[in-house]
Amino acid sequence: MTKLSVNINKIATLRNARGGNVPDLLQVAKDIQRFGGQGITIHPRPDERHIRYQDARDLKSVVYTEYNIEGNPERKFIDLVLEVKPTQVTLVPDADDAITSNAGWNTIKNQDYLTEIIQEFQRNGIRTSIFVDPVLEMIEGAKKTGTERIELYTEAFAHEYDLGNKDGIQPYVESAKLANELGLGINAGHDLSLDNIQFFQQHIPNLLEVSIGHALISESIYLGLENVVNMYLQKLK
Repeated sequence: MTKLSVNINKIATLRNARGGNVPDLLQVAKDIQRFGGQGITIHPRPDERHIRYQDARDLKSVVYTEYNIEGNPERKFIDLVLEVKPTQVTLVPDADDAITSNAGWNTIKNQDYLTEIIQEFQRNGIRTSIFVDPVLEMIEGAKKTGTERIELYTEAFAHEYDLGNKDGIQPYVESAKLANELGLGINAGHDLSLDNIQFFQQHIPNLLEVSIGHALISESIYLGLENVVNMYLQKLK
């Protein structure tokens, strides 16, 4: 079964819009795990417009499943991760002003840079994952950095799926096959939803984990958080 890690950035966005502590981010993280969620993901950005750096610290005592912190490995982010020591750190090449993640790493051009950062995290017992596009050369480049996992950037798949083009899965299938051959664990995320998650999971061999935030929280507005978490879990069996 593929694990479901719920990205709670949108909960923080809602809280920050009004000030105060409603909704309570820590309570939501507790509830998601109680509902069956197998991980919590956060993606703090330098301007702290949703997840705050203090949230990352506070969540450490609350998350008893997989704790995944995503972000661009600038020094402030690296120091935060080394302090918190989550289960996993996912390296994402975000520009500071990016609304959301919009590309994977060029693992060939950035090989030395990524290798150095990954080694620092691994020395501290933190599993690493690299956000990559479904491009075979980038998968091969990821392997050379020493990372344990990759996270496939799934926006292109989701877009094609919405258009009715199920062949959009093929680059991901080929990428997953190569990752398996190279001994890389496979995660995936971005624009995965109740509509497309089952199709994606059924076609990706040895998919270990999906990280889902925007769609899951949006769907929960209509269907309820506990219900939606369990709907994902059923589709990921």
